[in-house]
Amino acid sequence: MNILGISAGFHDAAATVINSQGDIVYAGHAERYSKIKNDPNIHQDMIWELADGCHIDHIAYYETPWKKQLRQWYSGQGIEWHKLTTRQIVRQQLKGYFDNVPITTYSHHLSHAAAGFQTSPFLSATVVVIDAIGEWDTISIWAAQYKNKKAVYQKLWGQKYPKSIGLFYSAVTERIGLRPMEDEYITMGMAAYGQAKYTDTMRILADENLHIGIDHMFLPTAEDVDIAASAQAVAEELIYSVMRRAQAYNYSSNLVYMGGVALNCLANRNLGNYFEKVWIMPNPGDAGSSLGAAALAYGGRINFTNAFLGTDIPGPYPVNDIISSLLRDKICGVASGRAEFGPRALGNRSLLADPRGNDIKDRVNAIKRRQQFRPFAPVILEELVNEYFDMPSGWTSSRYMQIVGRCRMRNLFPAIVHHDGTSRIQTVPADGSGIRQLLEAWYKATGCPMLLNTSLNIRGEPMVNDRADADRFEQLYQVKVHS
Repeated sequence: MNILGISAGFHDAAATVINSQGDIVYAGHAERYSKIKNDPNIHQDMIWELADGCHIDHIAYYETPWKKQLRQWYSGQGIEWHKLTTRQIVRQQLKGYFDNVPITTYSHHLSHAAAGFQTSPFLSATVVVIDAIGEWDTISIWAAQYKNKKAVYQKLWGQKYPKSIGLFYSAVTERIGLRPMEDEYITMGMAAYGQAKYTDTMRILADENLHIGIDHMFLPTAEDVDIAASAQAVAEELIYSVMRRAQAYNYSSNLVYMGGVALNCLANRNLGNYFEKVWIMPNPGDAGSSLGAAALAYGGRINFTNAFLGTDIPGPYPVNDIISSLLRDKICGVASGRAEFGPRALGNRSLLADPRGNDIKDRVNAIKRRQQFRPFAPVILEELVNEYFDMPSGWTSSRYMQIVGRCRMRNLFPAIVHHDGTSRIQTVPADGSGIRQLLEAWYKATGCPMLLNTSLNIRGEPMVNDRADADRFEQLYQVKVHS
């Protein structure tokens, strides 16, 4: 039996296939096929790829459409909520494929929770979901465990629309001239350059209905960096208040944290203050809920070993070619193996660079058409991370770039250190992966155990998906991409 999980219709559509053994056969993002950033709709090429040699027996949809449409109608979005059935929505998204396959619908936040818990290493956990909005929930806390090898969830608490940490952060993102639901990570990066001068005002703002954003005359004389710093400070206060509430249930010392807000790696650094062990699935936003819906239909634990689950560019990882390019040019790309499922490149669709040069950050930002202030992440051999970074309490690794830590040698590695002295860290265990082999060879050749790692795309475009995308990137931006 193969289960197809779908997350689509709002932003960043995605699909996941899980087989009867709990293996993830495929998981990918629609935007990488359509080339439309945050594409809300499943692309036909994606359907062909996931269905290639794979019979679909069941479809799981990540939220309950009539509940969401009712909330949209209630909030004045003009949706005729009673006219679209689940089957009609799924049929539109799947272009008529799999028409006779049974469909099961789950709630938005439960799909988030399942994507986290059923891929986690835990047998029981406290699950926290924080996002912009599902059907009605904006925060939920769950007790999760396995009974007779089936995942069981009990909802302990929830916060409902319109109050929302995610909507608050998105509204601030728009206020400072960025794109909401897309550029929140830039807001987070800007926060390091500002001062949290407006936290009192931000706390009041966070209690309001921010679904339609903030008036652009809000704090009209304030610097954008100070608005960002203030919003980040208040967002962290709100997130930690939720974690204290979750901790107070005393259900489990294991935390599973999901929802789009879980991508805020600045806030994540302090989660170890509340729980002993933390798991954030590498795709905690809505796209990851395609996996969550499929996991709920499957029922049991999912065999999750890494995030390399999408389109395959076959062949051995080009370690020697990459090292030759880095030694010669300092920067190159790699598109090899299966694409990452999630918003962050982890070594298979990456732009890589030597982190030691004073001009490297500016050169890579120029290639990617990004703001010059924005930093890049280091990818480092996991066993050496504590020699170069101060890891936050409770974190011994960061395999999916989910936390920041202070760099101990910032003068030696300027390309991967932010204005506040921190780095968004990716650690790589001795797992035999291509990126691991590369780091071992790079360390042997140079004595440096890390590389700069960023996604293989330019700003506003999805990550490279297949070899044709890699060739286009190489030709347009004059950067060698190895496969």
